[in-house]
Amino acid sequence: MDVPGKGRGDGGGCQRSVFSAIRNLFVPPASITTPLSRHIHRVRALAQWNNLTALSA
Repeated sequence: MDVPGKGRGDGGGCQRSVFSAIRNLFVPPASITTPLSRHIHRVRALAQWNNLTALSA
């Protein structure tokens, strides 16, 4: 159990928001229903991810 001021702080909130942002990049919205649209969404998401990680390296 995290107790404020006892060493661990509120670091989990930041981790959750980063995880949510990355997850939202890869999970297609509910409006994408066809397999082809889903595939295109994932290809674009992976391309965007590769661009972001290449910039930080």
